[in-house]
Amino acid sequence: MEEIEIIDVVPQQVLGMRQKGFYRDIPAMLGEIYIYGLSHQAVLSGPPVFICHEGSVEEAMIANEAGDADMEVAFPVDGPVEGDGPITTYDLPGGRMARVQHRGPYEGCGPTYTRLFAWIDEHGFTIAGPVREVYLNDPTQVKPEEVLTDIYVPVSRAGD
Repeated sequence: MEEIEIIDVVPQQVLGMRQKGFYRDIPAMLGEIYIYGLSHQAVLSGPPVFICHEGSVEEAMIANEAGDADMEVAFPVDGPVEGDGPITTYDLPGGRMARVQHRGPYEGCGPTYTRLFAWIDEHGFTIAGPVREVYLNDPTQVKPEEVLTDIYVPVSRAGD
């Protein structure tokens, strides 16, 4: 079981897009950004990121069932990249975040989230922004049990 830690995340320039839909759309969205980046000579400088803009796990599940999940996906980039249409270049905010690594299929992240949210509460933190997932390897290249996902939750404490 991976340890949960508090880290400071630096802001990061990304090439990304945001849309509403089903979470199953995430791989296609990432593929669209990846192809766009390559065709525009972008220097992709890190693994892909998913940002969930729903306020809770329950809200995310309801939004996904309705096909109305507020999803943002991005790739970190170095240097300028001109956006077009729904794909734009912007800074993904940094800040203090709780981080844990999930090992296994994306569909199995639920218990990791439950443990992370309980830890945040037990340690006197509150969630201070959208949750993000960083996909460290490609599920088409590794066995399902070897898929690695870092989960980040922006946190704060009263008086911060």
